[in-house]
Amino acid sequence: MKRDSNDRLSRSPIHLLHRAGQCAGDIFHAEMKVGGLTPRQLAVLITVSQNEGLSQTGLVDRTGIDRSTLADIVRRMQRKGLLQRRRTREDARAYAVKLTDEGRRVLRSAEPLARKVDERVLEALPSKQREQFIDDLQSIVDALQKMSPQG
Repeated sequence: MKRDSNDRLSRSPIHLLHRAGQCAGDIFHAEMKVGGLTPRQLAVLITVSQNEGLSQTGLVDRTGIDRSTLADIVRRMQRKGLLQRRRTREDARAYAVKLTDEGRRVLRSAEPLARKVDERVLEALPSKQREQFIDDLQSIVDALQKMSPQG
């Protein structure tokens, strides 16, 4: 994509973030051959592995995936045998989510591929800028979450 400083889209953060996400998603799908995982499913597997027994509400908070999408992702991953859900003792309406043995196996296989995807995405920047880029993205996410109606 050629840059034109007069082109509104080339200076639009929302458009550029969307395009960067599309390009990163294309790289992810080209590299990720394990279990047909999507970036969101991988985020759920990683988050559950680090927080066994976390509720679906906790998963929403930690991943930023909206409630209804997350519930659908968890159901699909449960059908694939990657996750198990149980009602929590504290709140009979809430589900605690855990990895199955198959979920752990898929995650172990997917993690090196995900690191490779991250490296390929970051290769777009000089090595000295990569850590700052990650910090800047996190700052953007943090600030926009506070502004969000759901934030």
